[in-house]
Amino acid sequence: MRNIFLFIQRYFTFISFLVLQIICIILLSRSSESHNSFFSTAANEVTGRINRQYSGVTQYFALRETNRLLAEENAQLRNLLKDNFIDTVAKSINVTDSTTRDSSGRTRKFRFLPAHVIGNTVTLQNNYLTIERGTLQGVKKGMAVTSPQGIVGVVVDAGPNISRIMSLLHRKSKVSAMLKKDGVAGSLEWDGADPSYLLLTDIPKSSVIKTGDTVLTSTYSSNFPSRLPIGTVSKINSDTESNFYTLRIKTAVNFFSIQYVYLIDNAFYQEQFNLEQSTPNKQ
Repeated sequence: MRNIFLFIQRYFTFISFLVLQIICIILLSRSSESHNSFFSTAANEVTGRINRQYSGVTQYFALRETNRLLAEENAQLRNLLKDNFIDTVAKSINVTDSTTRDSSGRTRKFRFLPAHVIGNTVTLQNNYLTIERGTLQGVKKGMAVTSPQGIVGVVVDAGPNISRIMSLLHRKSKVSAMLKKDGVAGSLEWDGADPSYLLLTDIPKSSVIKTGDTVLTSTYSSNFPSRLPIGTVSKINSDTESNFYTLRIKTAVNFFSIQYVYLIDNAFYQEQFNLEQSTPNKQ
C-alpha cells in the first residue's frame, strides 16, 4: 500500500493530466455530435483491431480441432459418392447380408474413415505412418489409405487404438496405377531415393506419354478404389532393350506434412484377395 501512495505522489502531475484529459474528451464528445461520432469511430476501430488479433490467436490454437472436424465431414461426403456403391441386385436370386445398402438396392463397396497421423517417417528405405485409430474404431489390416491430395499407403498392422501404415515410400510397396488419358496400367513402386517421386513401370511403348500426364489408381487394385490421384509424370525413361517405359512420377501427396488421412474399407477386399492368392486346381 505504501508503494502505491509513493507511486501516486511521484507521478501525481502526470496522472492528474491524464484524468483531466479523459474528462475533457468525454465532455467534448457529449456536447458535440461531430466529436461524438469521431471518438466513437476511433474507439470502434481500436476495438476491432484488438478483436481481430484475439480472434487470430484463438483460431490458431483451434486449428487441430478444426482439421479434425473437416476430416470427419470430408469422410461423410466421400461415403455418399456414387462410386462407393455397386449394383449387386440379381434377377434370379435374392441375397441379404449385413453390408449397408442404399434406397436403390445398391451395396456399399467402399467406406471412408478419417484418422489423425501421429507418426511418420520419410528418410528411410522402408517408411511407415502411425495413425490414432485401431480395430476398436473399425480399422482392418489391408485397408487402403489416402489423403485429400492422393493415395498414401496400406494398413499393415492394427492395434486396438493405434494402427501402422506401410507408406508408398516403402521398397515393398506396389500399387496398380494407370495413366488417366488412356487407362494403360502399370506397377507403382519406390526406388528408395527421393520421397517426392515414385516409379511407374511396365508401361508399353505403344502408349503416347507426355510429362505432366496424370496418374491414377487403376481398376485392378484390390485395396484402392479406381481413379484416385497419385501424381503426374515428371520424366520418361526408355529402355532400348525392352518394350516398356519406366516413368518418374511426382507424387500428389507431400509426405513430409501429412496430418490427416482416410482409411478405405473395401467390403469385398478379403474375398478378392483370397481368390487372387489361391492356386487354381489343376484339371
